[in-house]
Amino acid sequence: MKNLIFILLKAGLRILYAPMKLFKSKNRIVYLSRQSNEKSVDMCLLEQAVKKENPNIQQVFRLKMIDDGISAKIKYCFSVIGDMYYLATSKAAIIDTYSITVSCLKHKDSLKVIQIWHALGAIKKFGLQSVGTKTGRDEKVSKIMCMHKNYDFVIAPSPATAQFYMEAFGVESDKIKICPMPRVDYILEKSDRINEFYSLNPSYGDKKLVLYLPTFRDSEAVYAQMLKTAFDDIEDCKLIISAHPLSKAKHSEKFAPRGNFSTYELMKFADVIITDYSACAFEASLLMKPLYFYVPDYDDYCRDRGINVDIRSEMSSAVFDDADKLTESIVNGEYDMTQLYAFKKKYIQDTNSNNAQILAKFIIKVIGE
Repeated sequence: MKNLIFILLKAGLRILYAPMKLFKSKNRIVYLSRQSNEKSVDMCLLEQAVKKENPNIQQVFRLKMIDDGISAKIKYCFSVIGDMYYLATSKAAIIDTYSITVSCLKHKDSLKVIQIWHALGAIKKFGLQSVGTKTGRDEKVSKIMCMHKNYDFVIAPSPATAQFYMEAFGVESDKIKICPMPRVDYILEKSDRINEFYSLNPSYGDKKLVLYLPTFRDSEAVYAQMLKTAFDDIEDCKLIISAHPLSKAKHSEKFAPRGNFSTYELMKFADVIITDYSACAFEASLLMKPLYFYVPDYDDYCRDRGINVDIRSEMSSAVFDDADKLTESIVNGEYDMTQLYAFKKKYIQDTNSNNAQILAKFIIKVIGE
């Protein structure tokens, strides 16, 4: 029954979309996302760069998360109709996740679709790589909903990452464009809020700041508690936990700083960064600070989800499944920076400071402006 509903939904969207394609395309780029209702750092920087390169190009943002509840889903359906209009009348679509309207509809040949994925890489398998796995999408539904179809280009930060992206998005190498994401520019910028951070959190000043960035999964609260316990008696360290936006784990003020600081800003302030299978590992590596992986469920995760990066091999001295041993390593201060540098260079090919401009020029060239 569920599959039939999806088939009818797709057919209905295509019927609605067909007459929209009769409208003339405008000199416009439309950005689509289900990741957030706000512009991401990548989108903000890319918008500025496109405007600088060609102010005549109109840029429209269609950003809408699918919230829980029937009324929210009905509102989202109306939003989808608006998305279709802009797809039918724009020269390019920039997306950072799977888009129903992009993948399920048949577009004009003049529309160029560019996938800029919302992460800087992929330690864990995702997209088409994880279809049919325990934690991935249902294979039949994914096929019906044309998962990750209609991409003209996929942006990848390195040739190594491109190999994963070709599998995850179902594209050949000729559709891959190697270019680090605009957020690299922001991450490498020195923060101008460091004084504000310590002013709001004066007790942090004499401590080693340890930032924990867990990926979203069922057991995250359990592992976070293990780290909290392990750090509880360490006077010289302050553990900060920045949970995934979709996390349902209970927020604790004891492990959260005062002030409205983004995850990227917290990375810049931290002395040490801990993660697991999150793509923030690639972002953290740009800062060349000690980066650790806390993965008590490594074998189970590999079996149930699958991984692209064998961190036990590539970051062997920084991977732990025991919280006490991890904290001991952090307190001792011994770290293999050579291994971290090799990790960074492999997965982010170039770290120059004008990635937004490079990507903007590429997009403008693709749409023929």
